[in-house]
Amino acid sequence: MTATTERPGRPTARIEDPALLTGRGRFLDDLDPLPGTLTAAVVRSPHPHARIRGVRLTRARRHPGVAAVIGPDEVAATLRPFPLSLKTPMPYYPTGTDKVRFVGEPVAVVVAADRYLAEDAAELVEIDYEPLPPVVDAEQALLPDAPRLHEGADSNVATDRTFEFGDVDGHFATAHHVVKGKYTFPRYSSTPMECYAVVAHWQDEADGPGVQAWANFHGPFSMVPVLAGALGVPASRVRLMIPADNGGSFGIKAGIYPYVALMALASKHAGRPVRWTEDRIEHMLASSAGSDRVMWFEAAVSADGEVRALRADLVDNVGAYLRPPEPSTLYRCFGNITGAYTIDAVRIRSRAVVTNKTPTGLNRGFGGQQLYFGLERLMDKIAGVCGLDPVELRRRNLVGSDDFPYATPTGGVYDSGDYQRALDMLLKNADYQALREEQRAARERGEYYGIGVATIVDPSATNIGYVSLATPAEQRTAGRGKSGSTEHVRVSVDLNGIVSVLLGTVPQGQGHATVAQAVVAEQLGLPLDQVRPVVEMDTATTPWTVTSGSYSSRFAPLLTSALVEAGEKLAETVKVAGATLLDVPADQVELADGRVRVRDEPERSVLFRHAAGLVHWDPGALPEGTTARLYEEAAFTPPQSKAASRGDQINSSLCYGFVAELATVRIDAETRQLRLEKVVTVHDPGTILNPTLLEGQIHGALAHAIGGAMFEEMRYTDAGQPTATFMDYLCPTTAETRYALHSDHLETPSPLTRLGAKGCGEGSSMSLPAAIAGAVADALAPAGVDITTLPLHGNVLNELLNGSDSEREL
Repeated sequence: MTATTERPGRPTARIEDPALLTGRGRFLDDLDPLPGTLTAAVVRSPHPHARIRGVRLTRARRHPGVAAVIGPDEVAATLRPFPLSLKTPMPYYPTGTDKVRFVGEPVAVVVAADRYLAEDAAELVEIDYEPLPPVVDAEQALLPDAPRLHEGADSNVATDRTFEFGDVDGHFATAHHVVKGKYTFPRYSSTPMECYAVVAHWQDEADGPGVQAWANFHGPFSMVPVLAGALGVPASRVRLMIPADNGGSFGIKAGIYPYVALMALASKHAGRPVRWTEDRIEHMLASSAGSDRVMWFEAAVSADGEVRALRADLVDNVGAYLRPPEPSTLYRCFGNITGAYTIDAVRIRSRAVVTNKTPTGLNRGFGGQQLYFGLERLMDKIAGVCGLDPVELRRRNLVGSDDFPYATPTGGVYDSGDYQRALDMLLKNADYQALREEQRAARERGEYYGIGVATIVDPSATNIGYVSLATPAEQRTAGRGKSGSTEHVRVSVDLNGIVSVLLGTVPQGQGHATVAQAVVAEQLGLPLDQVRPVVEMDTATTPWTVTSGSYSSRFAPLLTSALVEAGEKLAETVKVAGATLLDVPADQVELADGRVRVRDEPERSVLFRHAAGLVHWDPGALPEGTTARLYEEAAFTPPQSKAASRGDQINSSLCYGFVAELATVRIDAETRQLRLEKVVTVHDPGTILNPTLLEGQIHGALAHAIGGAMFEEMRYTDAGQPTATFMDYLCPTTAETRYALHSDHLETPSPLTRLGAKGCGEGSSMSLPAAIAGAVADALAPAGVDITTLPLHGNVLNELLNGSDSEREL
């Protein structure tokens, strides 16, 4: 399949915005899907690690207005542990059963007539805890004498795999330089405007139990069988409904499924539907977060600065449980672990470690933020060792424009790109030499001014087969591999010629409806107002697969390809109907301007709706053999997304975009305040489908990155107590995201998608933290300070600059 550079040349305004701006959004708290719904409150552990010696629910059950109270006994009696990605003896339930393993872990649920009664009764639940020693640091958790979280496991290591591709030792033996670095990436979250919300209804039917649930879940739908497994029902008996509007997710709402199971069980005991809406403190304590990672990198480097081989030792702190879809963060970027560079050989050790922190999951750019922070800081260190400018070091190692499709040693296949040209655009737009002159002048004045760069590959359209890499090849069951990047869509035409487009991607504000409307209108030659996109999800009626959902930048490459294919099928039927009315062969007509017209005689035409009406009202008039079908589904399944090979190689994403990014920072010598002054960014997202939405995605990713790089960190004390409010978890506001931005784009269409589009929603969330760290390190280089971790703010910088050891690394 070849790409086309044709695109929907339509207005760029988002069609989602009028309802949101006028208070007509349809969020879950706006909906009351079932009569008689009760409200739940969750009782949570105040301890990071403790044995549950007893739970007394009698007083809470007697409280006026209470319909049901459930605790560990009810959970263990009815629910099964969630199926894990690995056969690791670390069972995970939606509440603690034998122990609690993180502050905020659910222990009991109170269901009452309203939230006030439920929370009052929750205070009457009595729990007898036996506190146990906690461990929150991943390196400490690796030690043989560390507190054991799961007694059935041999250690706190949930998975430990080593991979090798190419002659790694040979390259290191002949290397002119061996450059090493240890880097740590912090745990931070997504903090969407809308927290978790669930309405669940347990239904006991003659043919067995089932669950109906409404949730602001964004997918991936690989969690549906996980949820069904815990409930002990077939996946077909779990019906999930997602409202049209979702107040943000950035990946975090994939972690809602334990609460769907928990509220379904509460509904079973209450005998009525149950609603639960998470408050902000609950979200901070116990929803999810991106994993914090410790990384050790070594590079074998030639005399002229070419990186020949890489060793990486990655340790992810996944929190108290290996909660599905973990250990995804370790493997999502497996195919692009060498980044944008021509590195021939790689050895990787990947470990996931459990600690007494909240379980981790998806967070915008998951896996990429961690990888690129370590890899890009290593590249800066290599530049210093080789005496090269950081830009020049990267230029010498970038994949060349003639090398595409480029195969990485780990199995990734980069589909298209021109990395050198994008880098040139970045330097020109930034006026790089002028910035270096400005830096020289600033240093002469005793000021701290730095410039940082990052060049990264932006993976999109994830191939879920990467999850199987956590299992050794010899233990994978033959014939039961995992692969795929499928997306489904359904398009239909009613008897008035109005086209409905049913999407399965579950957007969270990205503008999927706007793009879908434009793509289908372009395919069928219709005005925009004749196409009606539908983004509400109902797993009983909306087409979907286990890979469906809004994650890993899937919409642009996959869903739009499915839209094109469904539109082509519909177009053929409408052309036949129009040709019948015009009494010409179907191959002589085209769709344009809301009409079916003769290609060589455009004045001869019929309205699109009249042609559709013929199919609905008079199918007998159609030529023999023509189906009266104005309803098409398409499933775009790229053949390039294969299961992992027996040698553990995998093309972990279908498409690979590119980001070249530069940041400048200034540090006040007296106050130590860090100020991000300028960001220059160049993105290659393949074919640009909607410039406004692309810029919105870039701005959002930059803000997310600034949070993780300069402000946000889910800190835990050694005793396991976390930050829990915005008083001590600092999210950037408009005041903290004021900087000069120059955003530019380069289009190298993907040959693997129907419109040539790649994803673009995560790139800067992965690249800017590394660029900011590089800029701060550059600013502090005269003081002999290196930057090996995040976040960076005034307190950190003050400690660095005031430390007695000027060579100290953070």
